[in-house]
Amino acid sequence: MRNYPNVLLDPAEIALCIIDEQPEMFFGVESIERMPVMNAIVGLAKTAKVFKIPVIFSTVEAKTFSGPLYSKLQSVFPNQTPIDRTCLNAWEDMNFKKAVEAAGKKKIMIAGLWTEVCVTLPALSAKSEGYDVYIVADASAGASKEAHDISIQRMIQAGVKPVTWQASLLEMQRDWANKTTYDPVIQIITEHGGVYGLGLEYAKAMVPQNAAN
Repeated sequence: MRNYPNVLLDPAEIALCIIDEQPEMFFGVESIERMPVMNAIVGLAKTAKVFKIPVIFSTVEAKTFSGPLYSKLQSVFPNQTPIDRTCLNAWEDMNFKKAVEAAGKKKIMIAGLWTEVCVTLPALSAKSEGYDVYIVADASAGASKEAHDISIQRMIQAGVKPVTWQASLLEMQRDWANKTTYDPVIQIITEHGGVYGLGLEYAKAMVPQNAAN
């Protein structure tokens, strides 16, 4: 397989930041239906786990306002405590920034709520400090469609790269001959990949039957 250094997503080069995926923040989402975002963020977290990507969770005012990290997301990494903040820009929280630096990666993927604030601000800040930043657009959402879309445009203009969670999963897999991650990747797609996942279930059920006939 041909190598494309620094162009395609390589799990060995990435840290994933998941920011403010909390109940109170979900309540304010109006840019898209909430359930697809909730599905996407869990699929993204499982992707990180399969490919051994360092994950930094952060919450804002978890005990006083926004509530705990989304439980299905926390269950992917049950022993990891989110970094709680008061500041809107996670990059201005020293504990968060130190956690990113400790991961030792120059590519950062960011997903969170809301896109226009708690995703955009750290994305732009990290980009200004030389990080190669990717925003996972479908695992993020805003208070309105306009707010989400304009924020994505703003980040793109600053050099941040937009991606989606399932495309990122497949880009990291790269080759179905990679059996180390094949089964877990298929499982993630089956659980979170919508109609594509349903198609995989159908193929698994029907191919042995057809072969027998």
